[in-house]
Order: sequence, then C-alpha cells, then structure tokens
Amino acid sequence: MILKGVRLSSPSRPVPDADSAHAQVVRKAGVASLAVAFSRVAGLAREIVFAGLFGAGLQQDAFVAAYRIPNLLRDLLAEGALSAAFVTTYSQTLSTEGKEEAYALSNRLTTLLVPVLIVICVLGTVFAPPLVNLMFPGYAEIEGKYELTVLMTRVMMPFLLLIALAAKAMGVLNSHGKFGIPALSSGFFNITSVVAGLLLGFAVGPGLGIEPIVGMAIGTLLGGGVQYICQIPALRRTGLRFRPMAGFLDPGVRQLLRLMGPATIGASAVQVNVMVNSMFASQLAGSAEQTISGPVSWLAFAFRFMQLPLGMFGVAVAAVTLPLISRDASEGRINDFRETLSKSLGLMFLLTIPSAVGLFILSRPLVGVVYERGVFTPFDTEQTALALSSYCLGLVGYASTKLLAPAFYALGNVRIPMLVSVMSVVLNFNLNKFFIDTLGLGHWALALSTSLVASLNSVLLFAFMRARIHGVGGRRLLVSAGKIGLASAVMGACCWGLAELVESWIGPGTFAGRLAVLVVAVPSGAAVLYALCRLMRLPELDFARRAVLARISKHAGQET
Repeated sequence: MILKGVRLSSPSRPVPDADSAHAQVVRKAGVASLAVAFSRVAGLAREIVFAGLFGAGLQQDAFVAAYRIPNLLRDLLAEGALSAAFVTTYSQTLSTEGKEEAYALSNRLTTLLVPVLIVICVLGTVFAPPLVNLMFPGYAEIEGKYELTVLMTRVMMPFLLLIALAAKAMGVLNSHGKFGIPALSSGFFNITSVVAGLLLGFAVGPGLGIEPIVGMAIGTLLGGGVQYICQIPALRRTGLRFRPMAGFLDPGVRQLLRLMGPATIGASAVQVNVMVNSMFASQLAGSAEQTISGPVSWLAFAFRFMQLPLGMFGVAVAAVTLPLISRDASEGRINDFRETLSKSLGLMFLLTIPSAVGLFILSRPLVGVVYERGVFTPFDTEQTALALSSYCLGLVGYASTKLLAPAFYALGNVRIPMLVSVMSVVLNFNLNKFFIDTLGLGHWALALSTSLVASLNSVLLFAFMRARIHGVGGRRLLVSAGKIGLASAVMGACCWGLAELVESWIGPGTFAGRLAVLVVAVPSGAAVLYALCRLMRLPELDFARRAVLARISKHAGQET
C-alpha cells in the first residue's frame, strides 16, 4: 500500500519544478508563520499573566511541573511521534491512493488511538504522586509544593487526549495544504486557558474552594478542548467525517505504528532534555537555600521566549515542508526531495540565526519588559535572562531538528533519528551532572547543556541525511550560513551599541529604558540585517522576496 523506503533515482516521467515547490514552501510558510506568531504571542501573553500573578515562586513552580508531565507526553506522542508519523503516512496515502483511503486511515487511527490515550490518562491520574516524586524530587522538601503539584497533575492529565486529537487534526489539514487554522489553534488554546483560568481561579473558584493556581490548571484543560474543536469545521470542509473503523491490521495503520515507536524516541530529545533540566532545577530549588524557589520557573519562562522564533520559523517551515517531501519520497522523486529539503534548511537558517543573535543580545530588556511586574522581581528578570541567553544558542539546532528528523520518516528510516535522540539524552544528562554537581554552576548551565546537545543532534542528523540521499546541497548551505552569520554578527553589534546608548540616556534597568531599547534596536537591527543580506546577494533572501512578491501580485490580479 505505502512505500517503506524510497528509490534513489528519479522516475522517467516529468516531475514538478523544484523552484515551484520551494516557492510553495515559502508562501505557505509565510501564512503558517503569521498564524504561529499569533499563537506564540498569545502564549507569551499567557506567561505574562502567570508571571504577574504568581511570579517565579512555589505556586508557579508547581504549575510548571504539573503541566510538564502531560505536556511531555503530548510532545512525545501527539505533536512529536504522532504528528510526524501521521503526516508522513497520510500524505503518502493521499498521494498514491486518494482521499477516501486517506480518510479511512485517519478514522482507523482515531478509533485505535482514543481508548489507548484514555488508559494512559487514567494511569497518569492514579500514579501522579510517584510520577511527581520521580520527576521533581526536590519538591517534597518544600512544604505544600509536592501536594499542589500532584493535585494539578491530576487536573491536567486529560489534556493529553485532547491535544492528541488536535495534533491529528492538524496533520490532516497540513497534508491537504491548509496551515492557517491548525497554526492558529494553539492561539485559541492560550486565550481560552487564560480567560477560563482567570474566571475559575479568581472570580468563580474562590466561592467553590478552588485555589487561583488550580483554576488556571482547569483553564488549561479547557483550552486543550478548544484547540481541537476549533479545527473540526476545517476538517469537515476537506470532506473528512469521523466514523469508527476497526483496522489494526490495515497496512497504513501498521506502517504508522511502526513509525511511531522509533519516532517517539527520535522526537523526544529536546522535550526529554527540557524535562531533565527541570529535574535538576527542582533539586536546586530544594537545596539548603530554601528561599530559592524559582529555577524551574526561570527555565520555563526563558523557554517560552524560545517558542516564538522556534514556532514561527522552525515549526512553520517544517510543517509546510513535510507533506511535500513525503509525497516526493513515496513517488521516488529523490531529486525534488533533496532540493526542497536543502532550500527549506536554507530558509530556516535565514530566519533562526539572526533570531538567536537578537535574543542573546536583547535578553534582559526582553524579559524585563514582558515579565517584570507584580511579584516577578528584578532578580527573576536577571535569572530568566541568563537562561534565555543559554537557550538561544541552540535555536538553530532546535529548528533544524524539527525538519530533519521527520525527513527521515518520509524516507522510511526511523532508526537514525532514534539513535541520535538516545545519544542526545544521555549526553545532556551527563553534561547536567558535570555542570551542576561537579562545577557547581547555576540553572543557566542546564539551558546551555540542552543547547549544545540540540546543536550536535542537528549536525549528526544532517550528516546522516547527506549520506542517505547523496548530498543536501551542503556546500551551498555552508556558504549561506556563513553569510547569514556574518550579517547577524553585525546586526548584533548594532543592537548592542544602540541598547547601551539608549539605556544610558533613559536609565538602565527601568521599564521605559528597556522598552526604548526594543523600539529602537529591533527595527534597526532588522534593517541592517536585510541590507547586508541583499548586499551579499543571499539566494535564500532573494528567493523568499520573489515568492512573496509573486503572491502579492497574484492577489492583486497583476501579471507576474
């Protein structure tokens, strides 16, 4: 039914123009990026609410830990393995066997998936106490923190089922070339979780004996339901209607399950490493300095900043690219596969390298403007900025892995991402022990170890992919990355100089000074970057510009 591998030679029949395929990636990635930007900004607003209301103390640490347990399963099973394996298999079925068979595959998977996830949610609820004790061992040493974390873990555990259904819906829509609504859905989650959480936690909840932070946990669960429900109308417009269908022996379902096992491990590196960081951070919080209760929250707030460029650029480009290369692989068009993957990586470098530099240079004013209010103190700002500076060093690696790991699944190769992921987790754990236990460094070193490992992960995946398909335009990518890096370095120096100048005029460490830095430095840095990339005739920028202009001309009814 579906190809397990890929032929390493192109078919004799005519194939689509690779430039046209990449133009499609650029245009649709633009749509997806805008939608993801809305979702990430909504997520950032959600974190601002949490920071202002709960700071980086006991309640916020407990919430982060409780949310991270079902969220880790979400990242591994739903938005990790399920999303990559399902999009690959569904796209190949859609390409080779048509819509009806693809719809049947979706229904068979849902029929199989829902009971399994219900069982996992029930087990997670029952065994929440040992789970919390295992994953956050330092919490039991602080009065009330362990018990609150267990309670909220039980509240939010059904989130896994809802978000898995949302991820599958997103996979169907992406395979049909629809990226806006799926990307917006997480924005609806963030808005719902905040509004419902505030109502339950502060308006209705106190009369019912619900603590404010627990009300926010219930709001998070409701947000997961909205994230799935808001995609149902778009699913129906594609022609998909759910009907229970048994199909464990169906070839498509079996291929999907074969992919999901190794894909769960292959997609787990970043998520597991972030969880391991929280485990080490929880021990920092539970050490002799009992007044320190923020390392878990500092890391979580910093990683939320990372989600903005990672989602806008890494996730958006990968989501648009995966259905295309999956079809290329299933039909043996390896040249198109290679070209689309290479150009998507180049586009990702153009977007993520400057973002990493900008986050590193402007971490303190960014964190201060966004978070420092209410019970979130200047000390919290400093510690969160340190973590952000360390996390952003791995942004290019995080984003590249989002694209490279699923590309292997499209080729029917699940072992390489799995092995690289296992190596990454082991290395990250040992680096954490070395940085924390041996060198005695702070929480920022946990973020640094994750960044180093993510970068190594992407380099290894790239090397194996290059060997697998006999080249990925590596020399061209290296030249482009060098030009982008040079332009980004000049941009960073410009932003740093402007930041020093502006803050010295208005006042260092003040909200007005930090806001002025962002207002002046961000657009100035972007202008410098654009001018330098144009001056160096960067092909990724030129192609993206032409693709966008063609899109505008098309909508304006002009000849292109």
